[in-house]
Amino acid sequence: VMSILLHGDAAFAGQGVVYETFHLSDLPSYTTNGTIHVVVNNQIGFTTDPRMARSSPYPTDVARVVNAPIFHVNADDPEAVMYVCSVAAEWRNTFNKDVVVDLVCYRRRGHNEMDEPMFTQPLMYKQIHKQVPVLKKYADKLIADGTVTLQEFEEEIAKYDRICEEAYTRSKDNKILHIKHWLDSPWPGFFNMNGEPKSMSCPPTGISEELLTHIGNVASSVPVEDFKIHSGLSRILKARSEMTKNRVVDWALAEYMAFGSVLKEGIHVRLSGQDVERGTF
Repeated sequence: VMSILLHGDAAFAGQGVVYETFHLSDLPSYTTNGTIHVVVNNQIGFTTDPRMARSSPYPTDVARVVNAPIFHVNADDPEAVMYVCSVAAEWRNTFNKDVVVDLVCYRRRGHNEMDEPMFTQPLMYKQIHKQVPVLKKYADKLIADGTVTLQEFEEEIAKYDRICEEAYTRSKDNKILHIKHWLDSPWPGFFNMNGEPKSMSCPPTGISEELLTHIGNVASSVPVEDFKIHSGLSRILKARSEMTKNRVVDWALAEYMAFGSVLKEGIHVRLSGQDVERGTF
């Protein structure tokens, strides 16, 4: 399994979550063993010019924080893009580290049907309208090289158009949406046969007082014989033992009992986040 993340250029530079996940990328228990980041760099964030959106020359400079290799490639050259992507995949497989592919391209149309980019980027869009589309550019090159004939090219285009048209026609016949078809793994017991959620009632989760007392006692003891424990800790454990005896709980003991009861059922519990290793809270 390999994780691939697709980003826009403005989001890659501007969203804090990108920087934060880069810092998670090589942590024990969090690493994906290298993510391939593909940045579709069309050099505009909706209507914002890069000069108004970030202080670095490239949107991908944020990836330097983990020394990830960054490949800037001209997206109008499909063979160069393929080459760079295979190098990125090889890097990831060899070193198990993140790698970034920056597809330097442009956006031919507006952000959506209502958006006319000529309003905010007139000079840029005058240039873009002069650009030969990448499909035509590449087709002309292949035909000139003699790699494909014009007829072969036109047949491929017609075949692809036909696939799209047929799928579009079929989509009109769909009158009902099945939620379960969109789930990668059907959750037994969560949805009924029609893909609708079953009632959301919670089964009772209580456990016997005997088991709670047992967990409380274990949580207030030291697992190793003759182990010299920090005096501050022994005070906390003693207080916890007293609480168990007196049938009262504080927040921490309640958490212990919750985790303990789940563990008793053989269910793995993983804690992560601020101060969990110390158990401060």
